[in-house]
Amino acid sequence: MRVLLIEDDAVLGRALDEFLKGQGYAVDWLTEGRQVIETLTLQAYDLVLLDLNLPDTDGLVLLSQMRSQAIMVPVLILTARDGVNERVAGLDCGADDYLVKPFELPELAARVRVFARRQSQQALSRVQAGPLWLDSVNREITAEGERLALSAREFSVLEMLMMRSGRVVTKQQIVNSLSAWDTDFSENAVEVYIYRLRKRLDTLPVSIQTIRGFGYMLNVADDGAAAG
Repeated sequence: MRVLLIEDDAVLGRALDEFLKGQGYAVDWLTEGRQVIETLTLQAYDLVLLDLNLPDTDGLVLLSQMRSQAIMVPVLILTARDGVNERVAGLDCGADDYLVKPFELPELAARVRVFARRQSQQALSRVQAGPLWLDSVNREITAEGERLALSAREFSVLEMLMMRSGRVVTKQQIVNSLSAWDTDFSENAVEVYIYRLRKRLDTLPVSIQTIRGFGYMLNVADDGAAAG
């Protein structure tokens, strides 16, 4: 899941950026509103976290501009404006949810998971590849009934491979999905995570095949990949 964070407060923005990345999300962080529209037209996001008190524009004006240009990415407003009228105005402008500052990080995480659940419900609720089961909502992968102990990056790479089981996933697709602007996530890093995943899967009838010059493909020994 890729998140665009729009927050001008350096301390809060850095904390949110680090927290969300720790939850396994790819995060891009902007501090001004003037770059937002262009950014959303160039890169697909699953969620926007929008502060209303930006230095160069009002967040509600920005949100109205997004909706008027048919940019329908879900928006969670983060703001100190806690009056009922302000909340109503935010929702009327096209926000999907509203969280008043100060807030606890676990509550933010829960709100973000709501959007992740909505997203997953639009696709497949669960995905199977041989002995592997992917639950995107709870962010876990099980093998023969046992939960795999994966890092956030390992989970995301294996999730991509399972969602495209039997099809090639390019290195660049993995890089684009997991990179944020301020992190050095390269094709070499992808190779490291593939190596780690192969070690975790080496006792199972499933393998990650290298397609030289292209990327990787998840193969199931009995060709039993399915979705449900």
